[in-house]
Amino acid sequence: MTALLEARFVLEYRYKRSTGPVIGEALAALQRGEILGARAATGEILVPPREYDPRTGRATEGLVAVASTGTLRSWTLQADGTAWGLIHLDGAASSMLHRVSGAPLVTGARVKAVWRDDRQGCLDDIRHFAVESP
Repeated sequence: MTALLEARFVLEYRYKRSTGPVIGEALAALQRGEILGARAATGEILVPPREYDPRTGRATEGLVAVASTGTLRSWTLQADGTAWGLIHLDGAASSMLHRVSGAPLVTGARVKAVWRDDRQGCLDDIRHFAVESP
């Protein structure tokens, strides 16, 4: 009888992916109640921040604080009543998607970030953007 060879095999990925220097710092800023954008080579501020400018492919050149207020560029309602909007924050050249609450929901309305008390360093640290009174 021939001896049977056996070996224990475990497939594992020991590397834990990091968020990297740009996204990691932006998430840490959210935990502090700040919103950061990335400066593109053109000088434009991209929010949410990116490591590379999507138009040129060039690396962004650092992080810049932007306001937690902005303009509602467009919006939509889900069947459950949840509203989502493209928010163009003051100081940014791009818009970000997030939950919106308040009335009236109209394109061009001014909105302001409403922060969670128990922030964890994620995009949900902004509970929603509330429509500001005219």
